[in-house]
Amino acid sequence: MSWHPQYRSSKFRHVYGKAASKEKCYDCVPITRNVHDNHFCAVNPYFIAVVTECAGGGTFLVIPIKQTGKLNPNHPKICGHKGNVLDIKWNPFNDFVIASCSEDATVKIWDIPKHLLTENITRPKKELLGHTRRVGLIEWHPTANNILFSSGYDYKIMIWNLDDTGAVISKPVKILDAHKDVVLSMSFNTDGSLLATACRDRKIRLLDPRAGTVLQEASYKSHKVNKVLFLGNMKKLFSTGTSRWNNRQIALWDQNDLSVPLLEEDLDGSSGLLFPFYDSDTHMLYVVGKGDGNIRYYEISPEKPYLNYLMEYRSQLPQKGVGMMPKRGLEVSACEIFRFYKLIPTKSLIEPISMIVPRRSESYQEDIYPLTTGDQPALTALEWLKGANKGPLLVSLRPGSGAVNSLPQFPESEPLVNTTSLSQHQGQGRRIPVEDMQKPSKIEDEDNWKELKVEEKLPKNEEVCLSNGFDVFECPPPKTENEV
Repeated sequence: MSWHPQYRSSKFRHVYGKAASKEKCYDCVPITRNVHDNHFCAVNPYFIAVVTECAGGGTFLVIPIKQTGKLNPNHPKICGHKGNVLDIKWNPFNDFVIASCSEDATVKIWDIPKHLLTENITRPKKELLGHTRRVGLIEWHPTANNILFSSGYDYKIMIWNLDDTGAVISKPVKILDAHKDVVLSMSFNTDGSLLATACRDRKIRLLDPRAGTVLQEASYKSHKVNKVLFLGNMKKLFSTGTSRWNNRQIALWDQNDLSVPLLEEDLDGSSGLLFPFYDSDTHMLYVVGKGDGNIRYYEISPEKPYLNYLMEYRSQLPQKGVGMMPKRGLEVSACEIFRFYKLIPTKSLIEPISMIVPRRSESYQEDIYPLTTGDQPALTALEWLKGANKGPLLVSLRPGSGAVNSLPQFPESEPLVNTTSLSQHQGQGRRIPVEDMQKPSKIEDEDNWKELKVEEKLPKNEEVCLSNGFDVFECPPPKTENEV
């Protein structure tokens, strides 16, 4: 990595990676030996799911996030696929629903019981039958509820509406047939109106998923792309791959012009894949090397040089895959801004790695935790299919705020929606679309905002949910006699 001598002011310059202690790792996990280039791990605030090595068919484990230490060899499995499981993804709007795809050419949707698993789950909630060859990738839509994308070795991307009442869905709502080879990676922009793909034919494509049309196509010869990623609302794409001389390489692209990258840089001569992860809240980009123990991280800026190298986390233990905890599952009291779950097959170990901003104060750090994507959809499946676009609904991570702060709002906005249903709001107040929150000029000008009181009416007899280690439905304790 080239060294830039000029000084840059950044609150994330000293972010460091901290591996969890042995007792907080997940030990004796039979991690898959499959060589497919995927994460093989999916995480949410309740569970960690990992694809396992199993004879006679594809299985994966779902382990409660708090259940660290040695895994019981007889821990119940999810085992309904007839071939190896190639990808698993949690529903972003329901922490108890997970999708899996397999070499048996099917995609299955599973309901995970809210109590601890007591027996193997063999029957899925839904089965999606449409691909003619193995399915290697699945992605949930980032803002619309129950919309799932799947990509197979038949070179097709299929869009599924899971609101369909049938247990078996054999007809996708849309088939994208724009690729001439296997799709290696899929990524959505913030509101899910655009889809970027990386294909084995070395091309990056930008598609309108509802129309099925290719809007942009990169046929840049000297960058063989493996993974592609939208960088939030920055109108930029980031890709990892290899150069002509087989060096591992990263590249940055302008979303509106994919003819030549804005930036490309060789990293090293290793052969393992590079997995990119982007945090749009902090504008930090993480590049995780498969087959080595390195995690490089950068800060993205809208102007040149665009990519500002921060540091590299190094470990002697190579990772086969990696899972990522959503922001709402982080430990904000420890100034944790990102958390990886690293799969180490040689030791049958899953090791959490926290990315931490060093701060002395133990109070909530507002500047490193802006409003972030919550667990509620902005659109129904039907609304999105009919052409509506909406950014994700944002929540606050401040402890004791009922997972949402008193949200700033423009004077001309509509009245506040009361929180009356757990199933709709999970104890959170009204959220603000991400496109309104990501306009710096309006955020900085505090005179444009007006205070808003959040009325929290919470159901008394609903199931308790924990977030960041505290009960989100529990009122904060009284501090004075008058409050009592």
